[in-house]
Amino acid sequence: MFILAILPGIVLFVLVWRFDKTEKEPPKLLWKIFLFGALTTITTCIIGSAGDKLIAFMDPEGIPYKLIENFIMVALIEESGKFFVLKKITWNHPAFDYTFDAVVYAVTSSLGFAVVENIVYLLDGDLSTAILRAVLSVPGHVIYGVFMGCFYGMAKVEDTRGNKDIAKGYLIRALVFPAAIHGFYDFCLDSDIAILYIVLLVFEVVLTVKGFKKLKELANNDTAINPVEEVTHLAQG
Repeated sequence: MFILAILPGIVLFVLVWRFDKTEKEPPKLLWKIFLFGALTTITTCIIGSAGDKLIAFMDPEGIPYKLIENFIMVALIEESGKFFVLKKITWNHPAFDYTFDAVVYAVTSSLGFAVVENIVYLLDGDLSTAILRAVLSVPGHVIYGVFMGCFYGMAKVEDTRGNKDIAKGYLIRALVFPAAIHGFYDFCLDSDIAILYIVLLVFEVVLTVKGFKKLKELANNDTAINPVEEVTHLAQG
């Protein structure tokens, strides 16, 4: 069962890694991002447990409770942990010199979390749980990472150009957008409303298609963050 828990993460990481055709990232850096992304499962549990106490007075079966629980106590806290690791480790790293690097880093941080989460879920799970999570949960974390990396790369470009306010806007989007789609997924799954299960199915199909189209688009439009580096790369080529 341990192999089934980590296999989806390995397969999806290799897929994203292969899209990075301009310049592969240092393995040591990727391992660091992955490991610290995995450690955010601990902080997520601690902060989430503390947050749950703040809304303990609410009806756990009510819609307001489920909205707060899924969008804030789960999605926002999880994505904040991944984002913190991403920015802390990579923002000023010299290897972060192309826009698609941001996607690779964000997906790596997301998979660090997703793999550990998957292992925990499958400790008492069965084959059907493993298959369901391999099809929905782990790919979902990758897609959140793709969109996080998309905005994160834009933020780095604008920051390099001296547009600090624009860069901050993209950094906010790098956190808020993945948290929003993550929260919507969790809310639909937790809602116990039949129609939302159908909505979730359609949402997952559309999101998966859009996510991998965006991944391909970002890879094909990979450019140097610093124009001088792009000229150097072309000259070397």
